[in-house]
Amino acid sequence: MAMDGGDNTGTIDCRLIRAVGRVQGVGYRQACVRHARALGITGWVRNRLDGSVEAMLQGSPNQIAHMCDWLRSGVPGARVSSLEVKEVPRPFDRLAVFERQPTV
Repeated sequence: MAMDGGDNTGTIDCRLIRAVGRVQGVGYRQACVRHARALGITGWVRNRLDGSVEAMLQGSPNQIAHMCDWLRSGVPGARVSSLEVKEVPRPFDRLAVFERQPTV
Protein backbone atom coordinates (compact mmCIF):
# COMPACT_ATOMS: atom_id res chain seq x y z
CA MET A 1 0.00 0.00 0.00
CA ALA A 2 1.43 3.39 -1.00
CA MET A 3 1.93 6.06 1.61
CA ASP A 4 0.61 8.60 -0.86
CA GLY A 5 0.56 11.64 1.38
CA GLY A 6 -1.94 12.91 -1.16
CA ASP A 7 -3.97 16.06 -0.82
CA ASN A 8 -7.11 14.62 -2.46
CA THR A 9 -7.30 17.47 -4.99
CA GLY A 10 -6.09 15.38 -7.90
CA THR A 11 -3.43 17.99 -8.69
CA ILE A 12 -0.27 16.52 -10.19
CA ASP A 13 2.86 18.66 -10.08
CA CYS A 14 6.22 18.00 -11.68
CA ARG A 15 9.61 19.04 -10.27
CA LEU A 16 13.17 18.59 -11.53
CA ILE A 17 15.49 18.07 -8.56
CA ARG A 18 19.27 18.27 -8.38
CA ALA A 19 20.98 17.00 -5.23
CA VAL A 20 24.55 18.21 -4.73
CA GLY A 21 27.05 16.86 -2.22
CA ARG A 22 28.12 13.31 -1.39
CA VAL A 23 25.25 11.62 -3.19
CA GLN A 24 26.97 9.12 -5.48
CA GLY A 25 28.34 5.79 -4.32
CA VAL A 26 26.20 5.75 -1.16
CA GLY A 27 23.00 4.05 -2.41
CA TYR A 28 21.20 7.37 -2.93
CA ARG A 29 19.51 6.46 -6.22
CA GLN A 30 18.26 3.05 -5.13
CA ALA A 31 16.94 4.46 -1.85
CA CYS A 32 15.27 7.23 -3.86
CA VAL A 33 13.52 4.66 -6.07
CA ARG A 34 12.21 2.75 -3.03
CA HIS A 35 11.01 5.86 -1.21
CA ALA A 36 9.37 7.45 -4.27
CA ARG A 37 7.50 4.24 -5.04
CA ALA A 38 6.34 3.97 -1.42
CA LEU A 39 4.98 7.53 -1.64
CA GLY A 40 3.26 6.86 -4.98
CA ILE A 41 5.48 9.30 -6.90
CA THR A 42 6.31 8.68 -10.55
CA GLY A 43 9.41 9.84 -12.42
CA TRP A 44 13.07 8.90 -12.48
CA VAL A 45 16.47 9.40 -10.83
CA ARG A 46 19.97 9.36 -12.35
CA ASN A 47 23.57 10.26 -11.61
CA ARG A 48 25.13 13.23 -13.37
CA LEU A 49 28.74 13.24 -14.54
CA ASP A 50 29.37 16.31 -12.33
CA GLY A 51 28.80 14.16 -9.21
CA SER A 52 25.24 15.33 -8.51
CA VAL A 53 22.03 13.29 -8.67
CA GLU A 54 19.06 14.47 -10.73
CA ALA A 55 15.45 13.36 -10.26
CA MET A 56 12.14 14.07 -11.95
CA LEU A 57 9.27 13.87 -9.47
CA GLN A 58 5.57 13.75 -10.37
CA GLY A 59 2.89 13.66 -7.73
CA SER A 60 0.65 15.75 -5.54
CA PRO A 61 2.15 18.87 -3.96
CA ASN A 62 2.16 17.03 -0.61
CA GLN A 63 3.91 13.96 -2.04
CA ILE A 64 6.58 16.12 -3.66
CA ALA A 65 7.12 18.11 -0.46
CA HIS A 66 7.57 14.88 1.52
CA MET A 67 10.00 13.51 -1.08
CA CYS A 68 12.07 16.71 -1.15
CA ASP A 69 12.35 16.67 2.66
CA TRP A 70 13.46 13.06 2.51
CA LEU A 71 16.00 13.73 -0.29
CA ARG A 72 17.75 16.27 1.95
CA SER A 73 18.47 13.87 4.81
CA GLY A 74 16.86 10.46 4.32
CA VAL A 75 19.80 8.46 2.97
CA PRO A 76 22.36 7.29 5.55
CA GLY A 77 25.87 7.99 4.27
CA ALA A 78 24.78 10.77 1.92
CA ARG A 79 25.56 14.41 2.66
CA VAL A 80 23.36 16.78 0.64
CA SER A 81 24.89 20.26 0.57
CA SER A 82 22.13 21.71 -1.62
CA LEU A 83 18.86 20.59 -3.17
CA GLU A 84 17.76 22.57 -6.22
CA VAL A 85 14.06 22.31 -7.03
CA LYS A 86 12.71 23.58 -10.36
CA GLU A 87 9.05 23.55 -11.34
CA VAL A 88 8.29 21.88 -14.66
CA PRO A 89 5.40 23.86 -16.17
CA ARG A 90 2.36 22.23 -17.72
CA PRO A 91 1.79 20.51 -20.01
CA PHE A 92 4.03 17.57 -19.18
CA ASP A 93 3.61 13.87 -19.89
CA ARG A 94 2.57 11.82 -16.85
CA LEU A 95 5.09 9.06 -16.24
CA ALA A 96 3.83 5.59 -15.26
CA VAL A 97 6.46 4.50 -12.70
CA PHE A 98 9.50 5.70 -10.78
CA GLU A 99 12.73 4.23 -12.11
CA ARG A 100 16.49 4.55 -12.13
CA GLN A 101 18.03 5.82 -15.38
CA PRO A 102 21.60 5.75 -16.75
CA THR A 103 24.15 8.42 -15.85
CA VAL A 104 24.26 11.51 -18.09
